[in-house]
Amino acid sequence: MELLAFLVTAARTQVDEAAEYGPMRLLSAAHRLAGTIGPRVSEGTREFIDGSLHRMPPLAVPRDGRDDYVADLDNVCRELAEHLTTRFAPDLA
Repeated sequence: MELLAFLVTAARTQVDEAAEYGPMRLLSAAHRLAGTIGPRVSEGTREFIDGSLHRMPPLAVPRDGRDDYVADLDNVCRELAEHLTTRFAPDLA
């Protein structure tokens, strides 16, 4: 319920906030979800949570250094895609 409430209220808050806050709110939710599922995930998922996701600060706002921020997000997305492909579609890896 906490994550659901966070996402719903973040959606409402985002209407009135600067666009830069959208990624911050989503990463904050991702970190909360990771904390909740962490004790029950596979070793590979644990490595992703503790590595790639952990390196992306949940409260970063991409105002300065936007290109670096976007590149970091791209890397996290790429690493997550690799993990998911390896775990759930190994014939595609």
